[in-house]
Amino acid sequence: MTLATAPRRPTAPAADRAARPRRDLGAWFLVLPALLPILVLSVGPLLYGIGLAFTDAQSGRTQATRFVGLLNFSDLFQDSLFWDSFRIGLIWAFGVTVPQFLLALGLALLLHLDLRLRWLARALAIIPWAMPEVVVGIMWRLVYHPDAGILNETLRGLGLGLGLGLSGAGDGRDWLSGLATALPAVIVVGVWAGMPQTTVTLLAGLQNVPRELHEAASMDGAGAWRRFRTVTWPALRPIALAVTALNFIWNFNSFALVFVLTDGGPGGRTRLPMLFAYEEAFRYGQFGYAATMGLAMVAVISVLLAVYLSGRLKGDDDR
Repeated sequence: MTLATAPRRPTAPAADRAARPRRDLGAWFLVLPALLPILVLSVGPLLYGIGLAFTDAQSGRTQATRFVGLLNFSDLFQDSLFWDSFRIGLIWAFGVTVPQFLLALGLALLLHLDLRLRWLARALAIIPWAMPEVVVGIMWRLVYHPDAGILNETLRGLGLGLGLGLSGAGDGRDWLSGLATALPAVIVVGVWAGMPQTTVTLLAGLQNVPRELHEAASMDGAGAWRRFRTVTWPALRPIALAVTALNFIWNFNSFALVFVLTDGGPGGRTRLPMLFAYEEAFRYGQFGYAATMGLAMVAVISVLLAVYLSGRLKGDDDR
């Protein structure tokens, strides 16, 4: 009587094992054209900026750059102007991201309906996304123009001008120069400019929701709100999580739009952290200190996003 032995695990032929390194090398060779620009244009400058944050690098100095350790970070923690700009940046990021998502969700639900000329509405909805931020900024400066801007003219036509201090032609309110109106006016532009991208992303997610689920919910007597809450939103939740996180990062790091609209004014009311770092680096020549600002922004935003994503993902797991 012989004992049955378990079958041995088949091993790859020697020729396949010898060819595997060549296949791996070929795969890396194919990936290299896409990987090289990322390393040169993203990873390299990031590492250089991190190193620069620990030096006293300045523009135009004749002496060699010195390593100063944590001196820049110590100065940064005591810089009230920077933390004020950081507070403004958070207000801007939340003020743009939240309305941007809510309006984009409503527009995506509307464009998902079987309406006439839906293709034309979808094409028009992405026009702001296709426009460069500099062009958007110039266009909205004309909209907010105190004398000839369409906003003030519309308010006068509706009879709302007197309540806003618009007594007549040539006496218009400068929305981008007012201490109380500059930041809200810029936030409106940010929402308008970024909403199409979020709309397209959510619309793509809506098109992946099986129609049979909606039909089954309708047969069970579910109304529109219940179908959205039990069918549509669970399918959109992962997409919503990703797009809001990316939008928050993008909005917090905004530069060109606010630079064209207000250049950080009036009185620093719209000076976002990126504008503050830009001024330190290219107006005052403090490259090391500006790099410290950038590193601090990356660290704080990474922590905020980690807390946000962990909380949302934990909530999804509980469900």
